[in-house]
Amino acid sequence: MGVEENKSLVRRFYEEVWNKGNLDVTSEVFAEDYVRHDLRPSQALRGPAGQAKVAADFRAAFPDLRMEVDLIIGEGNLVAARWTTEGTNSGPWGGSPPTGKLARFSGVNIFRIRQGKVVELWNHRDDLGLMQQLGTEIYAGAAPTDDKGS
Repeated sequence: MGVEENKSLVRRFYEEVWNKGNLDVTSEVFAEDYVRHDLRPSQALRGPAGQAKVAADFRAAFPDLRMEVDLIIGEGNLVAARWTTEGTNSGPWGGSPPTGKLARFSGVNIFRIRQGKVVELWNHRDDLGLMQQLGTEIYAGAAPTDDKGS
């Protein structure tokens, strides 16, 4: 596959999986040995099922999610995409209960593609900005103090 086909594959992922919630498409886009590199404390499961679970969990927390691809570039077997997403936090996310607040945040994904399927994805998103918009305790509260009151 060439660069343009790789970019089309990535666009399909955003449109079908994130915007339409068609999780079955993950088996067409992601290889069985797919690995997601993320900054989360737990590691996503391997393969298409792992990516489907990530999307299902996030879409459950933000059911009206809409993702726009702001920029997509490719070279060889790599594609990088900057995206902006917006949605209302209507379900639990990140260990916090739903807030009912609308959040808008951005991120970058870098994809490595082999034989027409994604084999690796590096995810970088603005979780701090998202948590601030939602007003979750971890970021909304005052800085912790020691027992001396400082």
